[in-house]
Amino acid sequence: MDALPAALALQVPAPAAQAEEPLIRIQHLNHFFGQGEARKQVLFDNSLDVMPGEIVIMTGPSGSGKTTLLTLIGALRTVQEGVLEVDGMPLNGLSEKELVQVRRRIGFIFQAHNLFSSLSALQNVCMALQLHNWNAKHLKDRAVEILTALGLAQRIHYVPGNLSGGQRQRVAIARALANHPRLILADEPTAALDAAAGRDVVNLLKRLAEEERSSILIVTHDNRILDVADRIINMVDGRIVSNVLVKESVSICLFLSKCEVFAGLNVDALTKVAEKMSFERFPPGAVIIRQGEEGDKFYLLRRGVVDVYISDQGGTPQFIHSLKEGEFFGERALLSGQMRSATIVAKDAVETYTLGKADFQAALASIDSFKQQIYKAYFQRQ
Repeated sequence: MDALPAALALQVPAPAAQAEEPLIRIQHLNHFFGQGEARKQVLFDNSLDVMPGEIVIMTGPSGSGKTTLLTLIGALRTVQEGVLEVDGMPLNGLSEKELVQVRRRIGFIFQAHNLFSSLSALQNVCMALQLHNWNAKHLKDRAVEILTALGLAQRIHYVPGNLSGGQRQRVAIARALANHPRLILADEPTAALDAAAGRDVVNLLKRLAEEERSSILIVTHDNRILDVADRIINMVDGRIVSNVLVKESVSICLFLSKCEVFAGLNVDALTKVAEKMSFERFPPGAVIIRQGEEGDKFYLLRRGVVDVYISDQGGTPQFIHSLKEGEFFGERALLSGQMRSATIVAKDAVETYTLGKADFQAALASIDSFKQQIYKAYFQRQ
């Protein structure tokens, strides 16, 4: 019988603080239209962080609140309830003059082009740069550079009336991006563009995110550009109902598909589970779960090895076995409603994917193949 290691008494350390602050920070944001009896709530208790250099795509049905949220972030509406900060500045209670100053630091791309019909494409972009006191030579060079990047090198002297709808949209995009804004807000930026022009736009946005650490929030129904996103947010009836890190979700799905308990799930079911999973790290010797405590999480080992101990009636811990990558633990207490039946200790540095109790039970209820696999494993362990 192995003695329980002294390290078993260690507590899991708190995760290291994130060095970088969000460029957008939203907490418990509500919004209403109308007054008195006609007052109607359109946003409900929304919270969201967007980091510098992150591309976030917001999807959802028409009328779900996407554009309302976008215009609040862009200081085009007044914040009513909750916290909304952009680049460290709270937008609550700002005067109209102060809101204008915030807007000048944001690049807006909307479906309505709002170009000056008497000015050429080059002049429209230059005019936007003049608001920021650019040097005249640099101003023109930058305008030509970004119009060229968007495929308009041969159209820079054309007025909007001589441009197609897609070309006008690209001029509007060039105007929004020319000043190297820290934050770019886009509402259906590729809706009027063909596949090639739409790809030019998203490639430019991706480059700005990577090279200049610009944060980009895009409202779209265009499935062709989802691959550029770092995160996809889905809104329904004024609420953010999912907030998925795309690369992480894909990584989790690939990992889950190799694990016995998830191997029978189709892609849709895997995605549903992956969207709910959190990533956790534990140092060697950390107690991940403790015998006799209430169960609140299901764990899947992504990397590392854990040791399982069960205390006998006299309280003496006994080593039972080890679990390795691809195996899981924590399901018994969630299924039975009883206290944890074992203590799990990280043998070396361990990484896990976890499902909280509510999400674990929701997965059981909605995904038959997952339910069957979990119960099969549970009864085998009895």
